[in-house]
Amino acid sequence: MALARARRTDRRVDYWPGFVDAMATLLLAIMFLLSVFVLAQYFLSQEITGKDAVLDRLNAQINELTQLLALEQANSQDAEDTIANLRASLEDIRADRSRLEQILASGSGQSEQAEARIGELSGALDEERQVSQRALSQVELLNQQISALRKQIGALEAALEVSEERDRESRTKIADLGRRLNVALAQRVQELNRYRSDFFGRLREILSDRENIRIVGDRFVFQSEVLFPSGATEINPNGREEMRKLADAILELQKEIPPEINWVLRVDGHTDDVPLSGTGRFRDNWELSTARATAVVKFLIENGVPANRLVAAGFGEYQPLDTEDTAEARARNRRIELKLTER
Repeated sequence: MALARARRTDRRVDYWPGFVDAMATLLLAIMFLLSVFVLAQYFLSQEITGKDAVLDRLNAQINELTQLLALEQANSQDAEDTIANLRASLEDIRADRSRLEQILASGSGQSEQAEARIGELSGALDEERQVSQRALSQVELLNQQISALRKQIGALEAALEVSEERDRESRTKIADLGRRLNVALAQRVQELNRYRSDFFGRLREILSDRENIRIVGDRFVFQSEVLFPSGATEINPNGREEMRKLADAILELQKEIPPEINWVLRVDGHTDDVPLSGTGRFRDNWELSTARATAVVKFLIENGVPANRLVAAGFGEYQPLDTEDTAEARARNRRIELKLTER
């Protein structure tokens, strides 16, 4: 039985190696076909690419030819325009030639007149030459005169330099004189201040330091009630007595002040801010203050004070000492001020 089984086994055929060989052969054939296909595809693409390049070159040539054609057409149009212009110019030239021929024909008879005109012009040219010669002579004379003027200008410049030097010296002297004058004026002011102090001191002694007579700054102040009745410009008896003392003090001071000091006593009139009715003698406080100052000046003149040493001024209510709206403030503002100053 074992032998029989072995025989049956030997009878079966093994197909697998043959199948593998067949499949390998088939695979090789397929790979060969694929390689052939790839190569064919490559050569075909190269052929197509070459044809595209040729086609692009042909398109470029077509575009270039199109541009050249357009340019030739434009040149042809320009040439036609040029030909038309040349034809028009030719017609104009022909017309000009005809006109010139006519002028030449008509001008042959005028040649004699032209020759005569040439002769006249030649004579005029000779005259102009003579005039030019005379002008050259005059120019030479003018040059000589200019040279002389330059010499005179040089002399004037030298004189001007001398004058400027003198002017500088004069300015130096003037500056020195100015300094001296300032020093002298300062000395005069100091002297006047000293005499003013002496004058005020004497007034204090004379007027016995009355309450309504005082010194304010560089001024001696009299209240108006000391000298004048209300609204009046006539000095009252007490005021006259005070003014006589003032006149005596001024006359004594005048003897001491050197004559080169040009001093004056300024008399200023002031009022309060109460307006006048306007129906009386004075229309406003301006007139009242001025009249009172003038009355004091006239009284001093009557008592021997030189008129050229007195000045009267009125300020109305516009320079108050006290700006309060009270009766006391208004009383302080009604005043006569005396100020010793230079003219």
